[in-house]
Amino acid sequence: MTETWQPTACMICSMNCGIEVQTEGERIVRVRPDKAHPVTKGYVCEKAQRMEAYQQGRDRLSSPMRRRADGTYEAVDWDTAISEVAVRLAAVRDAHGGESILYYGGGGQGNHLPGVYAQATLAALGVRYRSNALAQEKTGEAWVQARMFGCGMHHDFEHAEVALLIGKNPWQSNGFPRARVVLREIAADPARSMIVIDPRRSETAAMADYHLAIRPGTDAWCLGALAAVLVQEGIANTAWMDAHVSNAEPVLEVLKRVPVSQFAQVCQVDEDLLRAAARRMAAASSMASMEDLGMQMGVHSTLGSYLHRLIIGLTGSFGRKGTSYAFVPFRPLGGGGSASAGSAARPSGERNWKRSPVTGFPVIMGLIPCNAISEEILTDHPHRFRAMFIESANPVHSLADTARMREALRALEFSVVIDVAMTETASEADYVLPACSQFEKAEASFFNFEPAENAFQLRHPLFAPREGTLEEGAIHTRLCEALGVLSAEMVEPLKAAAGNLDGFAMAFAQMAAAQPAIMAVAPVLLYRALADALPEGMTNAAALWGVAQIFVRNFPEQAAAAGFAGPLAGNRLFEAILNSPSGTVFSRIEHGGWDLVRQPGQRINLHIPEMLELLMALDPAGPPVDPDYPLILSAGERRTETSNTSIRDATWLRKGTLNSTLRIHPGDAAQFGLGEGDAVDVVTRRGRARAAVEIHEGCRPGHVSLPNGLGLDVRQADGSVRRQGAALNELTDYRWRDPVVGTPWHKYVPARLEKVA
Repeated sequence: MTETWQPTACMICSMNCGIEVQTEGERIVRVRPDKAHPVTKGYVCEKAQRMEAYQQGRDRLSSPMRRRADGTYEAVDWDTAISEVAVRLAAVRDAHGGESILYYGGGGQGNHLPGVYAQATLAALGVRYRSNALAQEKTGEAWVQARMFGCGMHHDFEHAEVALLIGKNPWQSNGFPRARVVLREIAADPARSMIVIDPRRSETAAMADYHLAIRPGTDAWCLGALAAVLVQEGIANTAWMDAHVSNAEPVLEVLKRVPVSQFAQVCQVDEDLLRAAARRMAAASSMASMEDLGMQMGVHSTLGSYLHRLIIGLTGSFGRKGTSYAFVPFRPLGGGGSASAGSAARPSGERNWKRSPVTGFPVIMGLIPCNAISEEILTDHPHRFRAMFIESANPVHSLADTARMREALRALEFSVVIDVAMTETASEADYVLPACSQFEKAEASFFNFEPAENAFQLRHPLFAPREGTLEEGAIHTRLCEALGVLSAEMVEPLKAAAGNLDGFAMAFAQMAAAQPAIMAVAPVLLYRALADALPEGMTNAAALWGVAQIFVRNFPEQAAAAGFAGPLAGNRLFEAILNSPSGTVFSRIEHGGWDLVRQPGQRINLHIPEMLELLMALDPAGPPVDPDYPLILSAGERRTETSNTSIRDATWLRKGTLNSTLRIHPGDAAQFGLGEGDAVDVVTRRGRARAAVEIHEGCRPGHVSLPNGLGLDVRQADGSVRRQGAALNELTDYRWRDPVVGTPWHKYVPARLEKVA
């Protein structure tokens, strides 16, 4: 065993907590928190202890795989794979245009560097449309934030007097640093309060001072009522609003007309409790608030995101310690390009690049809705997608309507997957290109959301790459060479200058000035040019040189405050990143980040007309009900025993948790004649899945849940394939989605139960 502790990070959720590990051969044998990590500072939850299950997944690949006509796969060498993939993609581009190729993915929870290198390949192919998991969750929130704030937002719970959590259970999903420690501190302090909006009595809701146990799918009614109480009772922070918001009057007039009592009845929360929660928000000196998938994958999720931010504006909960704040990203996660969700698509025949080509959904953060992908393929529309390039993602498993996604993938003229394992999606693709694991290459995350001091960690490899695999930098570089957009003539002058980073910066600037077209392939050009100049095993970090240059150019004051100033500040930042394996602070800002607000006068715009129209049009009967499927299923609950689907080895799971359990309220269990451990089929209009009954006091009557991260088809030691638990998206329907941005209703799936004899 290696006695030295090596810094790296957990890659199960977006927090990417800093950890240290000890290794033995190619195995991780001990894990502990990294006290030197500048953000998580020695905090980690119990899930990080099981990182070895990711590294040793049974279905990891060790050779490119090509699909035969009969649906089986054969191993091929890398030269053949790169050549054939490039030829097939180029053929689709040449016949139908690069816009007919959809790129899906770009990185999992802790591996975001693939998305940087993919930029060059997509430019070579002329790809215009993308999607990834953010379009399942965050595009409604992003669209609202752009219209109201013009910047990204995060939330300072550590210093907040009141914490408002909407469809969020940080005890299991984190979402902010040191989540469990902070939750305990708030719960133990009589001067602080926690307000949780969630149908379930989750671990976090059990700690709350105010648990608004709403009827599933009624987040918008609940948030609308809270905002209305603030206005109708005259307890909004009008002094703060006068200084910091714009276009408030039409919003206030609408909120004065919201029927609070009726909305409370719809969400089935006692009106007195709802009003008490609103008054506590108004009385607080500071409030941090956060929404998550419980709302963002539900009915009226975009409207919910808007109402959440109205509450922030009405209470003055932005731009100071203990509230929400604007942050400085090291690299934006979105690909740019957005549309007004209320605008109509252009007439047929005239392309509107701000809309998806077939369904006309808005492109937000550069992404089309996941729930629209199958419709964008399974059609005879002339602008349909004809090929997919999928990277570090598993849409067949993770997107709504698995059967339809499988059909769509096989209907394409060509598909290629880059991944570490033979996933459910890889098993439908024409080509699979195997990548190194996250612990076998330099890797990083761009989830950098901190308020005053923001940090970035470049993880160093723990192991040599598995034989037959390549890091994504190498894969995209070789594809660009095969596509004819990267040549030795472009690389050699820069490679000759790479021995001195400052000289390299000048050489790159001169080449870019003389040949602006090189910027389209800059990531792979850097990969080839800097390969020999970087420390051993760190070649996948080459593209970060360019990211560092762009960051100091876009945020010079914030970078300078962190110690990176002057004409070569990007080089100094890149060096610091390379030499700080636990992470380095790359920006410092005044708490709140008002200078990052990109609305006129740096004021928060409260008025989004189409959202107010949706608010006043909410059905007084509540969300839709299907009498044949009387229960509401949350298809994906985060639990202690579950993870994201990067963990494909069943050794991750605790004893007895291989099969999914259906959590159900004791009264519902009695009504349906179900006992603890009984086998039951969960049935929806799209399919069925088997689970074991878990009677759970935290469930709300009429509401059941299945865990996320299971339902994977994993190859066993004897070569057979075994499913681990329920595959949730065999139950969901691509048509169940938010009407504004197309996010799925995974948390609102009408279902019924059938007891298994």
